[in-house]
Amino acid sequence: MRAAIIGSGGIGAALVEALLQRADLQKLYCFSRTAKPWLDTRVEVAALDIGDEASIASAAAQVDQPLDLVIIATGTLHGNQSDVAYKPEKALSQLNSEAMSALFSVNTVGPALVLRYFANKMRRDSSAVMAALSARVGSIGDNRLGGWYSYRASKAALNMVIKCASIELARRTPQLQVISLHPGTVNTSLSQPFQAGVAPEKLFTPTRSANALLDVIDNVMSDKEQKYNGRCLAWDGSVIPE
Repeated sequence: MRAAIIGSGGIGAALVEALLQRADLQKLYCFSRTAKPWLDTRVEVAALDIGDEASIASAAAQVDQPLDLVIIATGTLHGNQSDVAYKPEKALSQLNSEAMSALFSVNTVGPALVLRYFANKMRRDSSAVMAALSARVGSIGDNRLGGWYSYRASKAALNMVIKCASIELARRTPQLQVISLHPGTVNTSLSQPFQAGVAPEKLFTPTRSANALLDVIDNVMSDKEQKYNGRCLAWDGSVIPE
């Protein structure tokens, strides 16, 4: 297997660690804004800023071998981006155009550009997967609570990008599947301010989430009917409504 992980946050780092345990791993590209060194000869580390198209294109140009797997493990919910502070909105009155644009830049535009520049790096002679971390709250059909306007909308838009890419790429790379993944509620900096109401058994460690997601990806790769292409899948393999 030759793979690339984009993002070095809690889940991204755990995905790298899990892949390094696999005997069939031949090459692993680790791309992130702040490159973390890995003491393994199979790993190649390089810079990639998910908010910078030129950086994404440059990172893709460094891949010189066909990839079996690409996982986009980036995302934002609260914090600062381009000097704009943002957090989940509870009401329309809290919407801010700059904050909303900041979330779309990281959660939707960046992953879309990764698909653009990495799609032609995927292998064509056997099953391959391109996946992006999404969220259950990006499901329109599953939305019962409202709120979190920018985050929900940016993830819903990401799921649409995934769907469109899955249709286009299937025409020229029939064995490639493009999916989005819901990792569960994971104990990382992204979710920490919102963990108070989460039952302990539903709060995953990054390691547990990463291993579950890789199991889902293995199942998708072995699916010759391509029934998961374009879908959003939860950590347990269930299909999330669009």
